[in-house]
Amino acid sequence: MVNQKYLDKAKVLIEALPYIQRFNRKIIVVKYGGSVMSDENLTRSVMQDVVLLKLVGFKPIIVHGGGKVISRWSKKLGMKSQFINGIRVTDENTMEVAEMVLNKVNKDLVAQIESLGVRAVGISGKDGRLLKAGRKLSNGKDIGYVGEVKSVCPKILSNLLENDFLPVVCPIGMDEEFHSYNINADDAACAIAKAVSAEKLAFLTDMEGVYKDPENPESLISELHVKEIDALIRSGNVGGGMIPKLLDCRDALRHNVSRVHILDGRIPHCLLLEIFTNKGIGTAILGDKEEHFYEER
Repeated sequence: MVNQKYLDKAKVLIEALPYIQRFNRKIIVVKYGGSVMSDENLTRSVMQDVVLLKLVGFKPIIVHGGGKVISRWSKKLGMKSQFINGIRVTDENTMEVAEMVLNKVNKDLVAQIESLGVRAVGISGKDGRLLKAGRKLSNGKDIGYVGEVKSVCPKILSNLLENDFLPVVCPIGMDEEFHSYNINADDAACAIAKAVSAEKLAFLTDMEGVYKDPENPESLISELHVKEIDALIRSGNVGGGMIPKLLDCRDALRHNVSRVHILDGRIPHCLLLEIFTNKGIGTAILGDKEEHFYEER
């Protein structure tokens, strides 16, 4: 008699089959950041998920942040971090530290992916002029070398994907005068997903997903349609960092991205659980042309 645990494993694999078939050779952009980056075990879990996605036929692109790591190194160097409206004020010295730290994070992620048997290439938004940036203001205030994405040149990503590499993108961009800018990783991931017409954009966050009522843990929204985002924001039940994230989602979904996933990156293997199971664990946001994939979701 076959042990039940092995039958259960087979059932899980069969449940993943239609998703693998549907999204084979499709691009998925994964934004990786938040407190997840501070936990080595969770980082390895995320990299394992992304490697598995690649090996079963997806074309993943990782866009990573590193704000907490920048703050930690700034403190070590005796530099005081200043924030305006939640955005780090970035003078020349802070920009130098940010670029140094983010490139270190980038190569560490590349090494992890390589250790799992997949070829990865770490690039900055400066490489191949991938991310053309302009200065970003915060409510009209100049906050230094903080950038917003003006345009994306996806050719370098297309070339890497076509040659079977997994791109890992550091969100540093340049302006027309070749000045460096630190770009919010959510914004960079959204811009890249639009430019490559990604099938999916996944945000790994420090929360379970989007709630109808943040005070009620039972109100997690499993699937949300893009046309419902504005009403949800107007309801006043969404606040903090979720509003700009939802606006990024709405923007991506209106520019060729089919689905956006907001996931709790603190859950091991959250990407696999969300993408390859009928139930899912986070919030999937559907574009205008998308419908429920499985009714039981």
